[in-house]
Amino acid sequence: MTIPIIDVVNFLILFPFIMAVIVGLLKQTSRLRSAVIMIGGFTIMAAAIYVAVTVITSGDTSQFMYLENTHLPDKFVIAGEVFLMCLVCFLSIKYKKYYAILFSLAGTIPVLWMDLTGRVVEGNTHIRIDTFAAVMYLIVGIVGILICIYASGYMKDYHHHHTDVQDRSNYFLALMFVFLGAMFGLISSDSLSWIYFFWEITSVCSFLMIGYTRTQEAVDNSFRALWMNLLGGCGFAAGLMICNMGFGMSNLSQVTDMGMKEAALIVPATLFAFAALTKSAQFPFSRWLLGAMVAPTPSSALLHSATMVKIGVYMLIRLSPLMKGTLTGVMITVIGGFTFFAASLLAITVSDGKKVLAYSTISNLGLITACAGTGTQEGVWAAVMLVLFHAVSKSLLFQTVGDIENCMHSRDIEDMHGLIIKLPRLAFIMIIGICGMFMAPFGMLVSKWAALKSFVDSGSVWLVLFLVFGSGSTLFYWAKWLGKICTVIHQSFELEDITPRSELVSIFPLTSLIIIMCFAFPWMSGHMIQPILDEAYHANIPDVIGGSDVIIMMIMVAMVFMIPIGSRFLSIGKNSKMTMSYVAGVNAGDDRHYIDSFGKERALYMSNWYMEDYFGEKKLLWPCIWVAAVLVAVMLIIVVGGAI
Repeated sequence: MTIPIIDVVNFLILFPFIMAVIVGLLKQTSRLRSAVIMIGGFTIMAAAIYVAVTVITSGDTSQFMYLENTHLPDKFVIAGEVFLMCLVCFLSIKYKKYYAILFSLAGTIPVLWMDLTGRVVEGNTHIRIDTFAAVMYLIVGIVGILICIYASGYMKDYHHHHTDVQDRSNYFLALMFVFLGAMFGLISSDSLSWIYFFWEITSVCSFLMIGYTRTQEAVDNSFRALWMNLLGGCGFAAGLMICNMGFGMSNLSQVTDMGMKEAALIVPATLFAFAALTKSAQFPFSRWLLGAMVAPTPSSALLHSATMVKIGVYMLIRLSPLMKGTLTGVMITVIGGFTFFAASLLAITVSDGKKVLAYSTISNLGLITACAGTGTQEGVWAAVMLVLFHAVSKSLLFQTVGDIENCMHSRDIEDMHGLIIKLPRLAFIMIIGICGMFMAPFGMLVSKWAALKSFVDSGSVWLVLFLVFGSGSTLFYWAKWLGKICTVIHQSFELEDITPRSELVSIFPLTSLIIIMCFAFPWMSGHMIQPILDEAYHANIPDVIGGSDVIIMMIMVAMVFMIPIGSRFLSIGKNSKMTMSYVAGVNAGDDRHYIDSFGKERALYMSNWYMEDYFGEKKLLWPCIWVAAVLVAVMLIIVVGGAI
């Protein structure tokens, strides 16, 4: 018996909210809570995979567009918007952050007025599931659920090490499921009003998760995330009202389909793109994502990989066909390219593992943004492929850094010296995750090739320079981290790996996914990404990667495994000799100490170079923010202000 897709989609939207209520009511340290999260999580994952596989293998996504009696759901959406606005106002008054109230009222009240006065236009569809939505289902349903399962074990250890933080782990885990429900609702919705509602849920959820510890730093960072994303929500609300009251359109599909014919639709598209820039933490809005590090690691993993930041690039990719040859497209591409380069430079200058990952996320999202802004088929292809590989790799890296921190009580890269000996299992997983971010044949590097082609086709020398130098600095900070993990001082000792099984249930599948995706690259391009291009541009788009590209990639895949195996085979039976470190001839004899110029014995230590004097955060961050702010202002003034 075939289950109707619409029923499964409704289940995916509603069931995470039900799970949030159940998890919130269970006893905090009970095994029942972990069991419920695992069973419920795998149920959601199975449903997401079912929908995605059905859509991808159908070959005709037009059958998955639905018009239903949505009178009751529309009422729930209106009530939900009122609740979110009241919640923001209450917490803003409680913590005396009154500016957040203004942004919340400015975005929500006009939309409520339009809904309650009957000025909203009835659209053809409220739910639309196409190939791109199916791909996002896989990201949210697999990566997001694995993070929730990881969090169920991680939060126990977190409160064991952070006794000063009140244990509200049920509340934290419930928020994670609310986040996933909002994501499923957003990527399933075609109604702009529904998209706006789920958009605001994610803003409030991220705000609540970042402020979990209730320290002054956490409160300040959470409200920074809130006002920046509410500002983007105001932009989305303005675009929504222009579409409804100015063009008689209430669906995103209408905007993207008619936008290539109706030049004036670039105005609401620009406002939607502005909202997307805030969600995807592009300069000048990047500080909210950097501040999110104060929350427990599962929050960072979820925000960076499967939910918050992916909403922004999801919207930009949806709008990409409208941007080709427009000022908005040029500005979005420049902002994204600039963010890619600047954030990769900043990542070089920090040693906090989570902060490096945060700058890496901002940088890679900048590249995805730049690709979407070109409006070309190669740009969209590269953007979707980058979204896929980034989601899996970044989720794995954040989880692994969290486990390393629990084992070593530090997440500083300098303390990970010789991690391959200290914590070999976690080090091996970390190496795979890092390789997935920048090495061939993992998809990030091949996607950059497609991005380069789209930049060349767009005729922009600046974009090519951003990509080339940004990729160089990306190689620099990842290679530094890899070198730190693999560099071994003789007689290093293995530490106890206390990673619980519940966390390994998440980490091992993600590690396997990176390797599987490496082999499945050609299939993913042909069956998952090419259909997205056909649907977006309403034409049969030629394959972005050809047969010769696939052959080269397969050779690289084989070499990744053959070189280590061959090296091991050639070394069998040969005598090996362990030598002491040179240390300029003043080795103290145990390979861990040396004699200094005063004749005293000191511990041997090797450190990376962070170049803070050249382009550290104090020198580069604020200038980058101001430059990007000017670019965003120019885009809004010329496109939106000129139309008014």
